[in-house]
Amino acid sequence: MQNLVDLILEQPNAPSIIEEAKTRLEKEKESRQHFYAIIDENIKAEFVNGQIIYHSPVKKEHNDVAGGLFFLLKGFVTKFKLGYLGFDKLMVSLTRNDFEPDICFFNQEKAQHFEKGQMHFPAPDLAVEVLSSNEQHDKEVKYKDYELHGVKEYWIIDPNTETVEQYLLKEEKYELHLKATDGHIESIAVEGFRIPIRAIFDEQQGMEALMNLLQKEEDK
Repeated sequence: MQNLVDLILEQPNAPSIIEEAKTRLEKEKESRQHFYAIIDENIKAEFVNGQIIYHSPVKKEHNDVAGGLFFLLKGFVTKFKLGYLGFDKLMVSLTRNDFEPDICFFNQEKAQHFEKGQMHFPAPDLAVEVLSSNEQHDKEVKYKDYELHGVKEYWIIDPNTETVEQYLLKEEKYELHLKATDGHIESIAVEGFRIPIRAIFDEQQGMEALMNLLQKEEDK
C-alpha cells in the first residue's frame, strides 16, 4: 500500500489523482447502495469493484462439487458445534466488495453474533470458490480481497480438472499450501477437518469420508 501511495505522490498531478479517486469512490458508494436496494433472495449477484455482477446458472459439475463439499463440512461443523457454515448465496460484505462464496465458514466467536434475518456477513475464516465463468474474479479479485481482510484459508476448486488449491494466510499474505488432485487436504480454519481430496468429487467416497471422520472424532 505504501509503495502505491509513494508512486502517486511522485506525480506532479498527485492532488488531482487523489481527488479523482475520491469522486469515483463516492459514486461507487452510491452504486453499492443501489445494489443493496435491488437485490433479494431470488437474485444471485455480487458487487465487485463498483460493478454489479449477475451470475448465470451453474453447470452440473459445479453444483456437484460445491454440494459435495458442503455436505462434508456441514456434517462435521454441526456435530461438533464449530461455528456457522454459509452456502451459495450468503453474502460476505467487505470494505468495497460484496461476495457470495460457494462455501464459507465462520468460527464460533463470530457466529455467536449472527442474528435471524441477517443478510450481510463479515470476512469468514474459510472461503471456498468453485471455478466457473468468472474464474478471474476467484483467482485475482477475491484472492486479494480475502487476503486483505484476513480470511485465514482460501480454497479454489476446479471441477473440470478436479484439482484443489489451498491457500493459507501467513504474515498477511497467502501462500500456496497445497495443489492436488489426490491425497488428503486438512483445514486449519475448521479444526480437525481432514478428508481425501477425491471425496470432494465422488459422492460415494464423500459419504465414506464423512462417516470415517465423524467416527474418528468420536473415538478420541
